[in-house]
Amino acid sequence: MSEFIANIYQQAITLLPDFATFITLLLALLLDKYLGEAKRFHYLVGFGWLAKKLETKLNPYQKKAQYQESNTGDKATLKAKLLGTLAWCLLVLPLPLIYFYQLNHLIWYWQVLLDASVIYLAIGLNSLHQHAMQVYKPLNAEDLTSARHFTGYLVSRDTSNLSEQEMSRATIESMLENGHDSVIASLLYYLIGGAPLVIIHRLANTLDAMWGYKNSRFNDFGYASARLDDLLGFISGKCCTLLYAIQGVKQGKIIKAIVNAYRQGNQYKSHNGGWVMAAGATVMSRQLGGSALYHGQTVNSVVLGCGSCVTTKDIPTSLLVVSRASLILVTLVLIIQLVCYLVY
Repeated sequence: MSEFIANIYQQAITLLPDFATFITLLLALLLDKYLGEAKRFHYLVGFGWLAKKLETKLNPYQKKAQYQESNTGDKATLKAKLLGTLAWCLLVLPLPLIYFYQLNHLIWYWQVLLDASVIYLAIGLNSLHQHAMQVYKPLNAEDLTSARHFTGYLVSRDTSNLSEQEMSRATIESMLENGHDSVIASLLYYLIGGAPLVIIHRLANTLDAMWGYKNSRFNDFGYASARLDDLLGFISGKCCTLLYAIQGVKQGKIIKAIVNAYRQGNQYKSHNGGWVMAAGATVMSRQLGGSALYHGQTVNSVVLGCGSCVTTKDIPTSLLVVSRASLILVTLVLIIQLVCYLVY
C-alpha cells in the first residue's frame, strides 16, 4: 500500500511542471483570498509617492504661471505630452525589464511561487469585496451617511447627495469595471506575457488613475498614461466581456451580453469599461449608466445593460459575476493544459 501511494505521489510530482500556469493562477487567487491586500507598506503607496515626485519635476503645469505666459500652442502641448511619456517610461518599464532578465529563468517551482506572488500583489478580488461590503452593509442598515462616505472611496463623482439607488449603481459599476482592471486583466496578461506584463499593466493602470484626467493639469502630461492604459486594457477588456457574458448561458443571454457590450460600450466614455459593464449588467438583467455628478458638472452617459434598475441587493451579485469570471478563466487554463498533456 505504501509503495502504491509512493508511486502515485511520484507521478503527481512529475505532472506538476506541465500544469505550472494553472498552479500559479490558482495560488495567486488563494493568496488574495486568505491574505487580502497589504494593510501596511503597500507597494502602490510607494509607487504613487514616486509618481507624484516625478510629476512635480516634469509636468509643466506645476509651474503654471510662467508656463502659460511663455509656452502656448502646439509646441507647449507636444512638450507636455513628451514629458508625460518620458515619466511613464521611467516609472513603468524598469521593474518588468529587471524581472524579465534576472528573475524569469528559475526552477519551475520557484518560478511558480515568485510569479504567483507578483499576481497576488497585482489583483484585488478580496479588496473589491471589502470595498463593496463597506457600502452594502450601511445601505442595508439604512445608514446613508456612512454609505455615501464609503461610496466616495470607489468613485470620483460627488457622493454627498446620492440616493440609495444611485450609490448601489455606483458601487456595481465600480465592481464590474474594476473586476477587469484589478482581477481579470492581471490573470490574462500573465497568460500572454508572464509576470513582467502583469507588472506593466498594474503600474500603467495606477498611473492612469493618477494622471488620466481631462483637466488643465493632466490633459497633456497624462495623455500617454491614459492612451497606453486604454491600449493595454483593449484585449483584456474584450476577454473579460466574454467571461462575463458566458455566465448568461442559463438565461440565454450570452449573445445579448456581447451585442450590448459592442453597441453600448462603444458609446460609453470609457471604451474598455463600457464593454465589461454592459456585459455584466446584461447578465444580471440590470441597467447601469445614466447621469452622474462629477466635480460639479452633470455628465450623461449611455445606459448599459438591460432590465430593471439596480438595487442594493444587486451589489453582492456583481461581486459574484467577477468571482465567477476569474474561476472560469482558471478552469479554462486547466482544461487547455490537461488537453495539451494528453495530446502531447
